[in-house]
Amino acid sequence: MTDQSVIELIPQLGVRGACEAVGAAQAGYYRRHRQSLAPARPEPIPHRQRHQPRALSTAEQQGILEVLHSDRFADLAPAEVWATLLDEGVYLGSESTFYRLLRHAGEVRERRRQATHPAKVKPELMAGAPNEVWSWDITKLRGPAKWSYYYLYVILDIFSRYVVGWMVASRETGPLAEVLIRQTCAKQGIDRAQLTIHADRGSSMTSKPVAFLLADLGVTQSHSRPHVSNDNPFSEAQFKTLKYRPDFPGRFDSIEDARRHCQIFFPWYNDEHRHTGLGLHTPADVHYGLAEAIRDKRAGVLDAAYTAHPERFVRKPPEPPQIPETSWINRPDQPEENAQ
Repeated sequence: MTDQSVIELIPQLGVRGACEAVGAAQAGYYRRHRQSLAPARPEPIPHRQRHQPRALSTAEQQGILEVLHSDRFADLAPAEVWATLLDEGVYLGSESTFYRLLRHAGEVRERRRQATHPAKVKPELMAGAPNEVWSWDITKLRGPAKWSYYYLYVILDIFSRYVVGWMVASRETGPLAEVLIRQTCAKQGIDRAQLTIHADRGSSMTSKPVAFLLADLGVTQSHSRPHVSNDNPFSEAQFKTLKYRPDFPGRFDSIEDARRHCQIFFPWYNDEHRHTGLGLHTPADVHYGLAEAIRDKRAGVLDAAYTAHPERFVRKPPEPPQIPETSWINRPDQPEENAQ
């Protein structure tokens, strides 16, 4: 009602006088009856959508991309392309423009054509006798302090599982591996073109000293595929046998301590450990050709037991386990294992 009275008095008294006459606040009247005469502001146009008079035309932008994609410049960084064109008296746009156009095209990362390498071939190695295929690897032995290690180098014959050479060192290097391989080949009397040595792709295994030595000795070199532990199963299994023994310590007090432990373990492994993969013969018996005679002796004992009590053998006369005729790394008819 007050506002209506003010409105009626405004023609005679004006807004101020009308508000004073009825006891109303002038500011409150203006606030309630204010009408904005300013037009509504339009929504702002994003900067990228505004017309830029200095911007390159679509055709010019496409021309720069075609130059960047050309065979001549496809392997060069945009800055190099820009500088090369500038040296030739050609200016298509700024260096930042080159980068911006590539970024919009999703090509801001590596532009060079990347080298492609064929997939590593799965090694398929067969040994039908000792000293035809060796597997070698290096494993860490924990030292007395945290992050201290000794390195155990082991060379294993895959047919007999016989450890033909080993060494404990304070570091892993190609020259040390070269010394061990050379000494082991001499000890085993390896002839040229007789032996293949298989290993994974560690730095020592792929080092030049080892490669040159094997070439000099006439030994074929073989490597596992990257990240496929199953390509070197014999060395992995031998290390597991070593480290799962009840007397294997968590840490070694010194490198001499580690060597003493290995001096006990490897004679046991070679001469006493009856391997399930060898028909329960020791690696030494298979490596040095004694396994057949031992198997015949076992067969005689079993025959005597059968003759004495045939009723105790329900299915058939007992036989000792067979000695494998071959040993394989990745037998061709074997299903592919999962890569690790």
